[in-house]
Amino acid sequence: MKFVVSQLFSLLLPVRNRPNIRALVSYSLLLVVTVVLFAFGFHWIMTNVEGQDHSWVTGVYWALTVMTTLGFGDITFHSDIGRLFSIVVLLTGVVLLLIVLPFVFIRFFYAPWIESRLRFQAPRAVPSGMRGHVILCRLDSLATELMARLQLNGIPHFVIEPDPLKAVQMHHEGVPVVTGRVEDRETYEAMAVADSRMVVANCADTTNTNITLTIRDFSPQVPITAVAENEQSIDLLELTGSNHVLPLKLQLGEHLANRVSTGHLHCHVVGRMGDLLIAEFPVHNTPLVGCSLRELKIRESFGLNVVAVWERGHMVPVTPDTILADVSFPVVVGTEEQVTSLDTYLVIYNTNFNPVLVIGGGKVGCATTQTLRKRGVTVHMIEREESLRSSLEGVAERLFIGDAADRELLMGAGLADAPSVLLTTNDDAMNIYLAVYCRRLNPELRVISRITHERNIEAIHLAGADFVLSSASLGAEAVMSLLQRRESVILGEGFDLFYVPVPTSLAGQTLMASNIRPRTGLNVLALRLPNDVVVPATASMILEPEGELVMLGDESQRRDFTKAFL
Repeated sequence: MKFVVSQLFSLLLPVRNRPNIRALVSYSLLLVVTVVLFAFGFHWIMTNVEGQDHSWVTGVYWALTVMTTLGFGDITFHSDIGRLFSIVVLLTGVVLLLIVLPFVFIRFFYAPWIESRLRFQAPRAVPSGMRGHVILCRLDSLATELMARLQLNGIPHFVIEPDPLKAVQMHHEGVPVVTGRVEDRETYEAMAVADSRMVVANCADTTNTNITLTIRDFSPQVPITAVAENEQSIDLLELTGSNHVLPLKLQLGEHLANRVSTGHLHCHVVGRMGDLLIAEFPVHNTPLVGCSLRELKIRESFGLNVVAVWERGHMVPVTPDTILADVSFPVVVGTEEQVTSLDTYLVIYNTNFNPVLVIGGGKVGCATTQTLRKRGVTVHMIEREESLRSSLEGVAERLFIGDAADRELLMGAGLADAPSVLLTTNDDAMNIYLAVYCRRLNPELRVISRITHERNIEAIHLAGADFVLSSASLGAEAVMSLLQRRESVILGEGFDLFYVPVPTSLAGQTLMASNIRPRTGLNVLALRLPNDVVVPATASMILEPEGELVMLGDESQRRDFTKAFL
């Protein structure tokens, strides 16, 4: 009985269910009135036409048996008018009881009841005693990318979802979720925000400001990392209490610009580990193409370790006999002096001083152009929308308005001689199309592209893109670097830098004896010692029990490492 009462209250009390209740009551009243009218008609015909006398209970009984098509046959009309009346009652019953009633019951009673039950199943708080977790303020591409990395590193995390029904669905799919409004203090109290490791405010700028103020009102110490859509919001988010602000579109443009090959050949520094730098360099149009790593003697000449070779989004296993192709980008690890010495060697190769072409005049495109111009690179920009002409004047040396799929426009913008083209539109399909088109028109071109959805990474590399990066992976790497107190390292879409404590099963072994790369595919870049000293990886390096392995690979390889050694 208590269960029935509780379920009725759960259905009747919410304000959102009141229209359903009114509709259900209205339909019930319609049925009652219809039955009463048919019972009255039954009495009138029986008395005035058939000459029979029946009680009112009999009239209601007859109306219900005919409307429900049961038709026991114990009470019947013998006159034509009575039988015609029976037909009307029968057809009305078929419509109201056999067709409309099931729909009304499901739509206005059963479905709201199921919905109410599901809403009560949505998690409304983190488990008791939860500490050191990360709170994500909504589920988006950044949160999805970040949650995968947090799970690999064993860091508990929860995402806020305001819709209880969607929260239940996410919970059933294995997503750690808590339902609540991101602006409400009660939500963060239920999520034990005071004991959390970090809050990631990844909503709109205005909402992130509200989130920061709400949390700071009762938890001044918890670190807050806010994502800024607009550059103007950075200062405001910092003033309201955000410890770190990530203007991802601005940073995405800067990272894309840093991958441009123009002018003299040089190394692109992509990250830092203590005193060590991680850098990559192109071999296109140099005598290095076709040479093996053994022949190049990079370690003997410059002291640098070649830890990986990129070829259009794919990591090629590094051996002394690895041959560098025209599209290869060797990745090296060493000190700043060693990288500088390699730069001195590479600078003699003159790549291309022609203008770089940027397609797309949005926030990412403008950030890319501004970064390139600060480096003294000449930039031509193509933008489709005529309405943006005034706002883009002066951003690039030359602005071309029109469709980038127009061959004449591309050639007029300098595609035939450009060293690199950057595709910065937020449409993956368009970027894939343009990658194919630009590669076909200029096979010597370096194609650098923005990507939005991870599922399109392989397609755009097949289309001819040399380097691909998304704001989601950029933001996830930035948050992970803050959590792990290290420098952010942007290697490429789909590949990450992992800091993993040396497993007990490998402690004391040499790197060669550990067989990490043959068994998992991960490239060990360095070993971080307890005193934060980072030692470059060598085959004879002893894996210290208290150290951390710094490894390069993808998520599947990281999982293989866990299965093999942990």
